[in-house]
Amino acid sequence: MKKTALYFTVRKWWIKTLHWEYWPMWLVYLPASFYVIYLAIKARSFFFFSATNPSIESGGMFFESKWRIFELIPKCYFPTTLYVTENASLSIVAQQLEAAALSFPLIAKPDRGERGWCVQKLHSMAELELYMKGINIPFLLQAYVSLPLEFSVFYYRHPNSETGQVTSVTIKKLLTVIGDGKATIGQLLLQNDRSFLQYQRLQQTTTIDFDQVLPAGETVVVVPYGNHVRGAMFLNYNHIISPAMHRSFDAISQQINGFYFGRFDLRCTSIEDLQMGKNISIMELNGAGAEPAHIYDPRFSFFKAQKVIAQHFNMMYEAAMANKQKGFPFMDYKMFKQIRSAEKLHKQKALSQ
Repeated sequence: MKKTALYFTVRKWWIKTLHWEYWPMWLVYLPASFYVIYLAIKARSFFFFSATNPSIESGGMFFESKWRIFELIPKCYFPTTLYVTENASLSIVAQQLEAAALSFPLIAKPDRGERGWCVQKLHSMAELELYMKGINIPFLLQAYVSLPLEFSVFYYRHPNSETGQVTSVTIKKLLTVIGDGKATIGQLLLQNDRSFLQYQRLQQTTTIDFDQVLPAGETVVVVPYGNHVRGAMFLNYNHIISPAMHRSFDAISQQINGFYFGRFDLRCTSIEDLQMGKNISIMELNGAGAEPAHIYDPRFSFFKAQKVIAQHFNMMYEAAMANKQKGFPFMDYKMFKQIRSAEKLHKQKALSQ
């Protein structure tokens, strides 16, 4: 039976109401925001976050360039990535791809953007051309990393300390459907709350055959991105944090100048290799605006999440205050407004035709 628009509206509302992981950001962070105000009063600035990672714009809180962050990271740790200017022609980009020995599939994403905004997996030059026609801002083309496991690893080191710690590990389960030999992919998507929330978005794609019946036991990844807003499930894997893992991410992070607090989004070959810092590929590094993603595990309570959020805000505060003492100033209100205005114009331009 065909589902009505009202059915989708009501069921979406019900799912999001019952599961706090889908609540809007302002509501998720509302309780912890009072603690942030307290920290801001102590710091005598609401913009103390900007000194958390001095080498990253706004400390990595918002509107930072992914490309500039990649320039800080040793190339051995991240996949081949190209910066594409907003006025680049398809022929120029094709030459860049050839020179870098990059082949499809590729991941395209805006240089400045968050939460999976305008991220797309491209399989051909035709799809790349279509992507370029639909976006009017600089973007990145990144080799698709096919390593089997995807994790988020949060790291913190006090600027006056030689060693830091891994504070959060999250494994990301991509949105998949499993065939039963009877139901179509479309029907399977409607059976699960998480995939249901992506159903209408997925209908707009041309890469999924909603009428295909999968053999029993066959698994198909319907969203190849480890973004929570795109349907990925985040699971708490803090139990794998070990002294070896602390040392491994110390070794990586200390090679990134001016980085003290943030989250690595990466893929790797195994949990053992992750703990040892081997065979990993960093797809993104996020700064002060990053979250300890394990809190979005469906089994994690809202109140426990508030404690974790507050703990990480305190780490951010400590890093910022130490860096200020080293001569790195906080941004002022005028700079904050300028960056926010630039961000707003950037998003408007991105999808304007």
